[in-house]
Amino acid sequence: MNEKGIIAFYKHSFEANKELPLFSDYEGISYTYNDATKLIYQIHGFFEQCQIQKGDKVALLGRNSSHWGITFIAIISYGAVAVPILPDFNPADVHHIVRHSESKILFAGEQLLEKLSLDEMPGLKAALSLQRMDPIWAENTQILNFWRLPNNSRPSFSHELFMPNELEDEDICVISYTSGTSGFTKGVLLPARSLKSNIRFAREHMPLKQGDKIVSFLPMAHVFGLLFEFLFPATLGCHITFLTKPPTPQVIVKAFKEIKPHLILSVPLIIEKIYNKQIQPALEKPLMCFLLKIPGIQSILHKKVKQKLTETFGGRFHEIVIGGAALNREVEDFFRKIKFPFTIGYGMTECGPLISYQPWNKTRPHSAGALVDRMQLKIDSADPYNEVGEIMVKGDHVMAGYYKNPEATAQAIDEDGWLRTGDLGVTDTNNFIYIRGRSKNMLLGPSGQNIYPEEIEAKLSSQHFILECVVVDRESKLVALVYPDYDSLNIHHQNKPDSITHIMEEYRGKVNKELAKYSQISRIELVETEFEKTPKRNIKRYLYT
Repeated sequence: MNEKGIIAFYKHSFEANKELPLFSDYEGISYTYNDATKLIYQIHGFFEQCQIQKGDKVALLGRNSSHWGITFIAIISYGAVAVPILPDFNPADVHHIVRHSESKILFAGEQLLEKLSLDEMPGLKAALSLQRMDPIWAENTQILNFWRLPNNSRPSFSHELFMPNELEDEDICVISYTSGTSGFTKGVLLPARSLKSNIRFAREHMPLKQGDKIVSFLPMAHVFGLLFEFLFPATLGCHITFLTKPPTPQVIVKAFKEIKPHLILSVPLIIEKIYNKQIQPALEKPLMCFLLKIPGIQSILHKKVKQKLTETFGGRFHEIVIGGAALNREVEDFFRKIKFPFTIGYGMTECGPLISYQPWNKTRPHSAGALVDRMQLKIDSADPYNEVGEIMVKGDHVMAGYYKNPEATAQAIDEDGWLRTGDLGVTDTNNFIYIRGRSKNMLLGPSGQNIYPEEIEAKLSSQHFILECVVVDRESKLVALVYPDYDSLNIHHQNKPDSITHIMEEYRGKVNKELAKYSQISRIELVETEFEKTPKRNIKRYLYT
C-alpha cells in the first residue's frame, strides 16, 4: 500500500473493509465501513453547498459517538480543519472557541446546542445535530433544504468521496483547544504530518489487526483518545464501539466484559481506582499478607490476581496503554510483579500526542517508554543521563504552533524547532524517558480531561475577599487553598469564622457555575499566611501539592 499521506490510510481501509463493522454506539446504532462511506459522501455534499473551502474550520461538540467519528473523517478528508470541543465546556467557552477558530459549521449534540446562542457565533453558516445528522439552522433555506433532498435529486459537486489531491504535510487537520477561557486560549495546530506520523507509528508498533475491537471512552476532543481509540484503528479495519455516556468505571468495566476489546487505552485514574477498590483491600488482609511471604503460594496468588484483572478488562486484550499523567509507583510496581500486560506512554497535545512508548514486554520499569520514530530528544541539562532537565523534542509529531498566538508559539518552540514540553526528566542511552516532575501545572480530570488550575485560580482571585489561591488535586478532587483578605473580612464581618466560611462557599458556588463539571472545586480550605514565593513572586506551587 502506498502511504504517501494521511488520506491514503482511510481511502484504502474504507475500500478494503466495506462490509466490516466500523463504528457502534454502545447499546445503540452501528455502521459498516460502507455505511460510513455513504454518510461521508453526504457530508461532503453539504460542505460543497455551504461553499466550504480547503482550510475552513468545522467545529465538533459532543460526546464520543459514531456520528462524531464519521463527521471527523468527513471534515479532514474534505480538506477542512476539524475543531473538536469538549462537551464539558460551558456555553461561554464554546462560543469563544467557535469564534476564535473562525468555524463556519458546527456539529453538536442537541442538548448542548440548546444551551448555545447563535448570536454569540456570528461566523457560522450552519449548525447540525449530531444525533440526527440533520441541520437545525442555516444562513439560507437553500442550505437547509439540501440535506433533506433525496440523494439522486441533489446537485452534483466537485469532490470525490476522498479528496483526489492528498493533503500536504503542513496542511492543518485539527485545531485542538486545551482550554476554552479567552485569557488562556491555546488552539494547537496539528498538521497532516503529525497525525500521519502518529498513526504510522501505531500501525508499525501497536498490536492491532483487521476485525479487532476497541472500546472508545477517552474524550475524542483530546488527541490521546482521538488518535489511538479512533483514527489509528480505523485505518486497519477495526470495529470501534463508543461509550456515548459519561464513562464511569462501572460502565467501562461492563462494556469491556461484553465487547472484549483487543487494545485498551486508559488514564491512570481508572487503573488506580480498580487497584484501590478491588486489589489493595484483599492484599492488606492479615492472612493474605502472610501467604504472600511464602514463595510458592505467592506466585499462585499473583496468577489469580492477574487472571481477575484480565477478566475485568474483557479477557483478550494485548496490552493496556496508560497515558496522560504519572501512574502511582506502588500500582506500577505491583502490576509489573504479577506480569500484567500494561505499558506507560508519554505525550502531549502539541505532539499529536505521542512522544514515547514501548510495548509492555519490552519497556523498562518507571520509564515512560522510549522515544518514538521520527522524533528527536534533548534533555536541557549538563548531564541528560543523571541530571534532571526540561524534556525537549523535535520532529514530525510536533505541532505547527498555536492558532493566532505567535507569542505562545515562540515561547514553546525555539528557533531550531525544539519544543519545550514543560516536563522534567532524564534519559538513557536507549532513549527511554524517565519523567521526574512536571513544571507545567496541568491536572488530569476523571476521564482524561486537561485541567489548568490557573484558570480556576483566576476566577477565584477576582472575588472581593480573596488575595491568593492555589488549586490542588486531593484524592482526585480539586481543592482550592485560599489566603483571604483577613483585614477586610474583619472590618466587614467582625471576625466571625462562620461568616468567612459562608462567603467562601458562596464564591465556590459562583465560580463552579462558570466551570466545566470535571474542573469544579470540591471545597475551599483557608490558609493563615500568604503562600511562599520565588524571587519573581510566583507561588512555589510544589510546596502545596
